[in-house]
Amino acid sequence: MKYSIPYGKQCIDIDDIREVDKILTSKFITTGPKVKEFEEAICKRCGCRFAVATSSGTAALHIASLSLIDSKDRILVTPNTFLSTVNAILYAGGEPIFVDIDSEGNIDLDNCIEILKKDRSIKGIYGVHFSGNPINQEKLKYIREKFDVVVLEDCAHSLGAYDGSTIAGSCKNSDVSVLSFHPVKHITTGEGGAVTTNSRQIYEKLLALRNNGVVRNNFEDKNMAYDKNGNLNPWYYEMHYLGFNYRITDFQCALGLSQLKKLDDFLKRRREIAEYYDEVFENHHIIKPLYLHKKNSAYHLYVVRVRFPKLSITKADFFNIARKNGIGLQVHYIPVYRQPYYKRLGYGGVYLNNMERYYSEAVSIPIYPLLKRNEQAYVIEVLSDIVEKYKI
Repeated sequence: MKYSIPYGKQCIDIDDIREVDKILTSKFITTGPKVKEFEEAICKRCGCRFAVATSSGTAALHIASLSLIDSKDRILVTPNTFLSTVNAILYAGGEPIFVDIDSEGNIDLDNCIEILKKDRSIKGIYGVHFSGNPINQEKLKYIREKFDVVVLEDCAHSLGAYDGSTIAGSCKNSDVSVLSFHPVKHITTGEGGAVTTNSRQIYEKLLALRNNGVVRNNFEDKNMAYDKNGNLNPWYYEMHYLGFNYRITDFQCALGLSQLKKLDDFLKRRREIAEYYDEVFENHHIIKPLYLHKKNSAYHLYVVRVRFPKLSITKADFFNIARKNGIGLQVHYIPVYRQPYYKRLGYGGVYLNNMERYYSEAVSIPIYPLLKRNEQAYVIEVLSDIVEKYKI
């Protein structure tokens, strides 16, 4: 095997290791000053007022949902996402309503508008910036103002994206945004995530939900909180919510801070890789880019659509042949409503045309900052050879 090339992987260097090492030999290794420093750096990068770092992107989605929606709230959501985005609605007691995708893999906001016009009982929208390509901010602004719904932007794919007016994670047109720092994302903390918001009320609830529902101000039981002279009992805390231990560690945040300094370099390299793929596949007869190069996209993923009916092999065959040649492919994503759990909830009859066609064709191919040009050329060579050998 000439190469072993995954679809994505982390980029860790000696500077990252040194920063983590400093924390491992310091006073704090769990929740300490680096957490706040990391959150402040996220705010600065995203242009938001508040950020709450968490143990994972899923944890971030969970507490974000608990801060936004109530039991039985019906929420419009894309089926083209990892399970966590939709699961988080269920965690909060809400009801997902799947909306078809547009030609670039994002939730179809025009379709959302039509649904909201007919059903004003719907409480919110969860939109994913799929592959790093932000959802249309003007339409999102219109929806939020016109229909008075809560909006969550899942920016797990789009850290560093900017559409000319709105930075991913800024919450300019949403109530909260969610980030992920999984190793295949733009920066990593190992596992980790964050919620960003411009609402102090939401921020304070997020802080409590992250830490077992505990608050250390705005006490309800004044007799317990203060002594007879009105002095605060310094050990005192109260549980106001059924929260979770979703805290992130100081050494994870030290890694995140180090990685965040290199984000622009990572983004530049991802966009260079995407442009090179575009040059090759733009006029290809069977393999097509999901969308042609967008300078706004953060390119967490590079997705091609393969016209498998023009091949004598199946999509599974295509994957297996590529993998035998050292190329790691993936599919982002299986429609969430196709999962057995969601079918048991009553979503078995859902069939969204664009999503189904997309799923039948979509293939994520390698893209990450450490991918070398000769490795990328090899990816193109292998995929092109498969197509030429098996085209009908």
